[in-house]
Amino acid sequence: QVQLVESGGGLVQAGGSLRLSCAASGRTSVSNAMGWFRQAPGKEREFVAGISMIDGRTYYADAVKGRFTAARDNAKNTVYLQMNSLKPEDTAVYYCAAKGEYYSDSYYFGEYEYHYWGQGTQVTVSS
Repeated sequence: QVQLVESGGGLVQAGGSLRLSCAASGRTSVSNAMGWFRQAPGKEREFVAGISMIDGRTYYADAVKGRFTAARDNAKNTVYLQMNSLKPEDTAVYYCAAKGEYYSDSYYFGEYEYHYWGQGTQVTVSS
């Protein structure tokens, strides 16, 4: 099992920045990739960013490309999501997730391969 705990959410004005952290514990070595997702009120959860835990490759949803940056610190078993130029439409609960042990670190924008989820952290962007 892998346990994930997000932190760093909060209230920020449009144009501002936040950095989310996701600390992993347990059998962290089983996951080759981690991802960030978000769920806005009344909407389905959507993919935001993915990162390979093998070589650090990252990929992003079009809505955040150029504004958000995912990073990892393997020594700390932590992944980050740096969010810049935030917009009101970025308001959501943000979740980090880790892929199950049988999945590669290849690009994947769905949820099925992510077996472990954090509890989420609220990000609110005011206009």
